[in-house]
This record gives sequence, structure tokens and C-alpha cells, in this order.
Amino acid sequence: MKFKNYFAVITFLLLSLSAGNIFSQSLSVDAGADIVSRYLWRGLDVNDAPNIQPSISMEAAGFSLGIWGSYSLTASNSTDENYAFSQEIDFWAGYSLELENGMSLGVMLTDYYYPVAGIKFGNFNNYDNPEGPGAHTVEAGLSIAGPESFPLTFSGFMNIHNDAGNNTYFQLDYAISVSDVDLGFTVGAAGGSEENAAYYGAESFEIINLGINVSKEIKITDSFSLPVNAAFILNPNTEVSYLVFGISL
Repeated sequence: MKFKNYFAVITFLLLSLSAGNIFSQSLSVDAGADIVSRYLWRGLDVNDAPNIQPSISMEAAGFSLGIWGSYSLTASNSTDENYAFSQEIDFWAGYSLELENGMSLGVMLTDYYYPVAGIKFGNFNNYDNPEGPGAHTVEAGLSIAGPESFPLTFSGFMNIHNDAGNNTYFQLDYAISVSDVDLGFTVGAAGGSEENAAYYGAESFEIINLGINVSKEIKITDSFSLPVNAAFILNPNTEVSYLVFGISL
């Protein structure tokens, strides 16, 4: 069976499981967008221009589906090699389970797609296909979050399609509130891959993402506040740091 059929079956199962609960529990649907000064992902500089990042999501009974995108606000990037990453659309499906002790478990499947990379959307070839790799890289993820008294989250991800190295990524997040400001700390590491080291820039296990994120809401009127955030991010592997600003709409 071709991979696109596997992906269709998985998506269908998630939709079917969700549909059984929609009529008994409320379905929430949301849409929004972030504007960021540059697009960073897991300590990596995806493109160095301001980006708008729209999203659509829906959730019911712990199941969720969504579409997230990122679009550079300039016609091209400072380097031609980054142009393929100036536009991105990700499709994801997930499930979250709340435990009695306040902890939660989550699983997620994400499909990464780059519309301007020159590969048609319907091409789900794997990296070793004689006709060339497809347009989609699929990642499976797992997260374990602590209770409110210990807000530490561990997450791990692995590419399961269209990556010769099956690259992995692991992250620890810790969040606290100081007055009206939310403060988050991040430590992220790539598992490394000799077969496809370019994916995270690592052939072996490397810390690639150390971050501090500060977010707050700026009151505009009595009924409207504007969420803003700033993050300092250091990639110890490349020895490059970034200071990024974002606005959520």
C-alpha cells in the first residue's frame, strides 16, 4: 500500500473516533494568526524575514485537527537556498488525555509541506523512491505534561516518512507566571543522523535550542487585549543566537 493510503487511513480513523463524540460533547473551532519578526523552529533559522502564520483548528473530546502555515512577508529571502522554506503548510491530528493526578499525555501526527519547493501536493513519495522524494515529511510526536504544581513538559518527535535519517528531536519546557507575565524556558536537542544530518544540522546528539520566552497581554480597550511575546533563542550547536518578537491575533 502506498504511503498516501496509510496517511489517509490514519486521518480517517482519527476523524471517525472524533465524530463519535461530537454529538455528545461540544466541538470547538478556532482560527488565528501570529506575526513574527523571523521564523525560527527548534533553534533553526527557517527564514530570516518577517512571517505571518495563520492557523485553523478544531477540537472535541480530546481529539484535535488543525492546519498551520507560515508565509514570508518578503518576495524572497536573503539567500536563495532558503526560498523553498518561505512558505509552509502543516496538517496535524492529535489526541490528549488528562490523568487524575493532573498530568496529561498527548500524541500527534504532523505532515510538513512546502508549496514552493517545486513538488506537487499529491506527491507522497518516500525519500528512496526512484522518481524522487515527495512533497510531504511526516512526523510522529509524544508529550507528557506535569500537573499545575510542576509545569514541566517533555516531548519527543520522530520523522516516520520521507527522511532517510528518521531524525528525532526532544524538548523540555517549563512555564511559570510572574505577575501578569508568562515566562517559559526551553531546552531542545536533536538525536542526530548521519544519513540526513542537514535536517537539524547534527550528525549526533546535540543541544540545538535553548530559549527563554516572555509573553503578556497589552490592554488596548476594556474588551480587547493584544497578546505579544519576545524570545531569546540560542543554538549551541551552531553558536548563533536570536531575539524574536511576535504578535498574536
